[in-house]
Amino acid sequence: MKTSKQIYVLEGTYRNRRIENQQFELIKCYQPYPHKEGGFVTVKIKDLAQYQAPKSTIRISVDSESKLRDKAPEQKRDETDEETIERMRQRFDILTDMTKATKRGDVRAMIVSGPPGVGKSFGVEQVLEKYNTLSTLGNTAPKYEVVKGAMSPIGLYSKLYNFANKDNVLVFDDCDSILLDDLSLNILKAALDSKKVRRICWNTDSHMLRREGVPNAFEFAGSVIFITNIKFDNVKSKKLRDHLEALESRCHYIDLTIDTLREKLLRIDQIVKDGMLSSYAFTPEVHAEIVQWIKDHARRLREVSLRTVLKVSDLAKAFPDTWQAMATNTVLRPV
Repeated sequence: MKTSKQIYVLEGTYRNRRIENQQFELIKCYQPYPHKEGGFVTVKIKDLAQYQAPKSTIRISVDSESKLRDKAPEQKRDETDEETIERMRQRFDILTDMTKATKRGDVRAMIVSGPPGVGKSFGVEQVLEKYNTLSTLGNTAPKYEVVKGAMSPIGLYSKLYNFANKDNVLVFDDCDSILLDDLSLNILKAALDSKKVRRICWNTDSHMLRREGVPNAFEFAGSVIFITNIKFDNVKSKKLRDHLEALESRCHYIDLTIDTLREKLLRIDQIVKDGMLSSYAFTPEVHAEIVQWIKDHARRLREVSLRTVLKVSDLAKAFPDTWQAMATNTVLRPV
């Protein structure tokens, strides 16, 4: 008897209905959307009423292929809320220490992986900005830069040249396009090599490099931090996996281990209690109402993140009497 192939969805949506930690019979493997980020997987469902679906075959949208598994993850011993918060706090403490080591040049490269909106970028930038303040006071060139969005290989080469000194740090924040390009990846491999001298070359004539005074070869002594939503261990695409493995072998890898809805909500709870909303000067009652509203509507939120907490808080500050109605119509998915 032939056994049907299964797929486990960590986090996805079907018709604005959030789907988390569920297993389905797989009909068609992951397909990327042609004109937007993410993709979908085609599965078979048993209960049409549960999903309000017109037929038993549906497409579940996911942010990336990393949200899919071949089978359900092994169940670990249940952590208490306090243990989970402490585990996450330790990971972010390690991130802070590793960022400092990267700034000193003791660590050449680091990859930080975690879902959007949990504070991974903020933690890195907060550490580096302290060093940048000293550069500003001394009227010297900035010692770090955060790069976001798309970047060409020649743009990457030029940027590495501008931050090639030992105490310089380049932060690529959700700049995943450079991981998908063969030429960009080769440049990064040279920049992050384990050799004592890391020499990067551009062997093609370029008007842009000449215009900007960038040589065809230079030694790179700086450090690089990659901040990404991609969970390297779960990527199924062979080409992307090979690229990521080549990069991972040259970097320290920090997985912030915030994968489930429960962990995201506990992270929000932790940061809010640490004073995230102190600048709003809410009464304790309003403060508690905002946090509880987030928890009560977590499965309908467009994004379970610290950014969403700030959006709701902005509404509570601007519309103290009607913020809940306003939030329902702006941060929740339609029913």
